[in-house]
Amino acid sequence: MYDETQRPDPGPHGPLAGFTVGVTAARRAEELGALLQRRGAVVLHAPALRIVPLADDGELLAATKELIDQVPDVVVATTAIGFRGWIEAADGWGLGEHLLGRLRGVELLARGPKVKGAIRAAGLTEKWSPSSESMAEVLDRLLEEGVEGRRIAVQLHGEPLPGFVEALREGGAEVVPVPVYRWMPPEDSGPLDRLLDAAVSRGLDALTFTSAPAAASLLSRAEERGLLSELLTALSHDVLPACVGPVTAVPLQARGIDTIQPERFRLGPLVQLLCQELPGRARVLPIAGHRVEIRGHAVLVDGDLKPVPPAGMSLLRALSRRPGWVVARADLLRALPGAGRDEHAVETAMARLRTALGAPKLIQTVVKRGYRLALDPAADAKYADA
Repeated sequence: MYDETQRPDPGPHGPLAGFTVGVTAARRAEELGALLQRRGAVVLHAPALRIVPLADDGELLAATKELIDQVPDVVVATTAIGFRGWIEAADGWGLGEHLLGRLRGVELLARGPKVKGAIRAAGLTEKWSPSSESMAEVLDRLLEEGVEGRRIAVQLHGEPLPGFVEALREGGAEVVPVPVYRWMPPEDSGPLDRLLDAAVSRGLDALTFTSAPAAASLLSRAEERGLLSELLTALSHDVLPACVGPVTAVPLQARGIDTIQPERFRLGPLVQLLCQELPGRARVLPIAGHRVEIRGHAVLVDGDLKPVPPAGMSLLRALSRRPGWVVARADLLRALPGAGRDEHAVETAMARLRTALGAPKLIQTVVKRGYRLALDPAADAKYADA
């Protein structure tokens, strides 16, 4: 588990080197974290929720008995882990064979290939599965077939299905929800609070979401702490929100937050999308004959990765907002995190920044005025009004 910031192994930097990515997933967090780390990212993980199986929950037991007693016309399986959990819970109650017998006689729809695998592992065969792995396509098929008077069971996995159940009921169907898991807040909110603080303070470059409940839980916790407005501002401007798919993005979009999503709703494509997007957001400047790329917590100088302390990154960002222009020490002092009134803090942080960059001439001292980036003369015109 990624309970704290994990630094990638030393070696050639990957496309995400110098960036910090937050992971809110409860399931498959290690897999997502490993994918990000292999590409050079620093990973900060905090589960935004926990998944509670309902093997002892009366709601799932009641739904299972109801479907055994009154056979549905259609069963929609939405997730592999949820479908397997349902069959395992039924086995534990001594109802496994009865449930499988009923499912063999119905129109069984699988949302995607992993669900198909779970269905076939249970000795069943799905009638149809959408190529898009989209619940919207499942809904379109059902409505085209006609749902008036049909009894449709929908296996849930703790996630909301916006409009899905409502559309079926409006079409005249009787819908039986089958809740296999329940989402709950994390038992320890400490890691989630640290992730929130990192997002609000711009200590993250991107924040990933793999389920709608995780996104909703993070927003809810931010609201409880009085940080919702600050979080929304961060996600709108500086911290890139990346969702595995459109359903996951719903709670964020409801708050006016635009997200990026891969074309295929998988962890691999999500990471590949970050590999494209984050480097494209980095500031690249020609300074003192060098190519300088300013990333989240590090700088590429002519392709060499230079980790920079947080104070140094704050100074560098302040200088890069107006490249080539002198920035006064007082303005740089205000940019330093937690700085007081002593401008000596700027000199100390600046010395460390120059050491970290390994090229002291990148930043010039302008006596009695402040500091400036030594922007190459050819770039002066381009950045004159920056």
